[in-house]
Amino acid sequence: MKLPLTVLIPCRNEERNIRPCIDSVWHLADEILVADSGSSDATMDIAREFTKVRIIEREYVTAGDFKNWAIPQAKHEWILVVDADERVPLALAREIELELSRGPSNDGYFIYRENHFLGHRMNFGDARTDHVLRLFHRDRGHYEGPSDHGEVVISTGRIGYLKHKMVHYSTWTYDDVFRKFHRYTTLQAQEWRAAGKNTSYLKLLIRPMFRFFREYILQGSILDGKVGLQQAWLAAFYTFLKQARLWELNHAVPQPDPERERQAVLGASTEAKRAA
Repeated sequence: MKLPLTVLIPCRNEERNIRPCIDSVWHLADEILVADSGSSDATMDIAREFTKVRIIEREYVTAGDFKNWAIPQAKHEWILVVDADERVPLALAREIELELSRGPSNDGYFIYRENHFLGHRMNFGDARTDHVLRLFHRDRGHYEGPSDHGEVVISTGRIGYLKHKMVHYSTWTYDDVFRKFHRYTTLQAQEWRAAGKNTSYLKLLIRPMFRFFREYILQGSILDGKVGLQQAWLAAFYTFLKQARLWELNHAVPQPDPERERQAVLGASTEAKRAA
């Protein structure tokens, strides 16, 4: 008998993704828990069309913080976390069902991802070995780590790997890319600054260059053609931007605010006249 499974879908403004995401886990899930962080489009209206869906809502801080809030609210002990831009193919669903039917030998499982960039599948670079820990026992797993890139930590250390991949449509437009860059690099720079870290000339120069070389040559993105070339440049720019934002936080000169200064002078003058 298969152990019951809650599929947790964190989301915000995912009206183009939420239906196909739910469809992909419909027969696998005993409960679909949609955790929304303030959608203003049709995401929640679409989710409410599904009888198996339960909706919870809260303000978003970081991904790990948000998911740690949602996980204990699952009805079932076993959880599969699926982002709205991900899909669970039939082969992966059957593998999960088999694992839950014969009795899991681990408390958490890594799942490899088939990543897509602007609709094109990536076969090399970081995408070739991308894997995330998404299937785990509710009471033995929680998110730890910085910013929006926290990972699930299994308290018992008993972790396995599933064979079949989850499909991930990470970005459809460059607008998506730059929105994610803005959020991720800002959070990372803030955490580095809070930890007392600073950047350097070499970090701004060498790290992005090495990241491009690693992605494009060592990890083979060159074999993905124009898609791979763009991915390698974006990886390098992402590495640069994290360091640049840290430099901004530590060294940028704030822009003067003449109107605020003027109001302060006028206020002081008014107080002086009243005192006289």
